[in-house]
Amino acid sequence: MTVTVHPAAALAGSPVLPADKSVAHRAAIFAAVAEGESQIIGFSDAADPHSTLACLRALGVDAEERPDVLGADGTPSLFVQGGGLGGLRPAPGPLDCGNSGTTMRLLMGLLAGRPFDSTLTGDASLSGRPMERVAAPLRQMGGAVDLDGGHAPVGLRGRGLRGVTYRLPVASAQVKSAVLLAGLSASGTTTVVEPVPTRDHTERMLELDVLDLGGERHVSVEGGAAVRARRWVVPRDVSAAAFFLVAGSMAEAAVIQLAGVGLNPTRSGVLDVLRAMGATIKVSNERERGGEPIADLRVEAPGGLSGVEIGGAIVPNLIDEIPALAVAAAYAEGRTVIRDAAELRVKETDRIAATAAFLRAMGGAVTERPDGLVVDGGRPLYGATVDARDDHRIAMAAAVAALGATGPTTIRGAEAAAVSFPGFWEALEAVAVGSVEHGPPRPA
Repeated sequence: MTVTVHPAAALAGSPVLPADKSVAHRAAIFAAVAEGESQIIGFSDAADPHSTLACLRALGVDAEERPDVLGADGTPSLFVQGGGLGGLRPAPGPLDCGNSGTTMRLLMGLLAGRPFDSTLTGDASLSGRPMERVAAPLRQMGGAVDLDGGHAPVGLRGRGLRGVTYRLPVASAQVKSAVLLAGLSASGTTTVVEPVPTRDHTERMLELDVLDLGGERHVSVEGGAAVRARRWVVPRDVSAAAFFLVAGSMAEAAVIQLAGVGLNPTRSGVLDVLRAMGATIKVSNERERGGEPIADLRVEAPGGLSGVEIGGAIVPNLIDEIPALAVAAAYAEGRTVIRDAAELRVKETDRIAATAAFLRAMGGAVTERPDGLVVDGGRPLYGATVDARDDHRIAMAAAVAALGATGPTTIRGAEAAAVSFPGFWEALEAVAVGSVEHGPPRPA
């Protein structure tokens, strides 16, 4: 479908954010291999976590949503009957991971050591994303992994694994989690060494041993360790919050409040960068649920942003938020340099190229680099017709850019937002009343 976003002079409201995808994926997997019943409150309704859930059901896992059992904030519960690692059964056919790289990579780790064969497939976009980065450590552990030129479909020939110490060559929480999941089926101890910290949901949720040795993080799991059945509460997604934090920071007038946002310190770098640019973001009602810190956020128009440099160790902390931050940079005074973000080239689309394309189409001054972008801000943006390139974050970033542009912006492929934020267009309309106009579906 197409959506046209008109400029908004003022933004105000409390949009409802989706559940955190990263936590939802892991909660479903950990519940599936736990002994006994787990309750997941606020499981995501986005497409990607439901790809994980569908695959787990195909592996024999019983998972039932019960809207009659609500969490404290009124969100329904998902009940998962875990039978331990030994409770997983061969799927009747290939496991369809949809568009979800997290699903495919984590299931590679989960299934590599199971005593049966598995095949993982995905859509055209996922089939172009790199899987060798997961296959390599699994093979070091004794796993048999077949790829097609480094990509899906993924063939796993189940066999016994042995624990290893694996140093991540690329900062990736998905690779780390896949290796640790494989370690549950391996003999001995499996340790992942992180030269650069990545999001730590897996080690928090599994309560794993973490050591800081010489400035590097060592995360270990023992083979055969039991996963505890428990009650999980999934926070609201800080990556989804980022679009509204940017919108509120660049607007002429804005007061936007976001409730229950997950503020895991390995995920909240977007707040640090926006504050360094001059944004006014207030944090209140801090608490912890399921080992994850949560808080309420309030963003107000600060009266002007300034360009910054974004690079180094903080980049893995905010890799998903870079398209939104590039929009903030376009509205900031001065130059913003984004580097060390080559990973964006191999997301659902090449997000460096896609971000540069829609900002240039709107009149922005953007230069691509192999590992990032240079944005010369302070120039007026104008309405244009842009393409989301089947990428949810590009669709939403373009919508935020449109709020401050002169004239309407039409976004083709706007339905991509549902991959992570099914209610995005309604949430945007809630804070920018009258600015969102839905167009006809794209021709088949």
